[in-house]
Amino acid sequence: MTLKYVCVIATAAWVGSIAGAMAAGDAAEGEKIFNKLPCHTCHKVGEGATNLVGPELNGLIGRKAGSVPDYNYSEAFKSSGITWDDASLGEFLANPKAKVPGTKMIFTGVPKDTDRENLVAYLAQFGADGKKK
Repeated sequence: MTLKYVCVIATAAWVGSIAGAMAAGDAAEGEKIFNKLPCHTCHKVGEGATNLVGPELNGLIGRKAGSVPDYNYSEAFKSSGITWDDASLGEFLANPKAKVPGTKMIFTGVPKDTDRENLVAYLAQFGADGKKK
C-alpha cells in the first residue's frame, strides 16, 4: 500500500516538474534578450544561421556541447561532456566561465533568472534546421 502512494506521489512530482519546465520561459521575451545582449553579435539562430565568432545555435537543446561542424571550439568546451538541456544551458548562461572553465566565450553571463529562462525558451524553439518547432 505504501509503495503505491510513493509511486503516485513521484509521478505527480515528475509531471509537475515537466509542466513547470515547459512554462518556465517566454520565447518572445527571450528573443528580445538575445537581440539586446551581445548574444546576436557572436551567435546566429534560425534559418540560414552560420558560425560567426561563436557557433550557430540551431538545435541547441539535446546537442552535445562543442559539436557544431566547422567551428573551432576550445579544448575545455569540447571535453566538457555537456549535452545541452534547459538546466545546463541556464547554468552556462548564468556564468559561462564557471560552467566551462577555459571557454573562449568572453561574455560574463546573464544575471537575472527570468532573463535566462526566457533566453533558453527562445533558443529551445529552434530545430537543427533553423525552423521553429
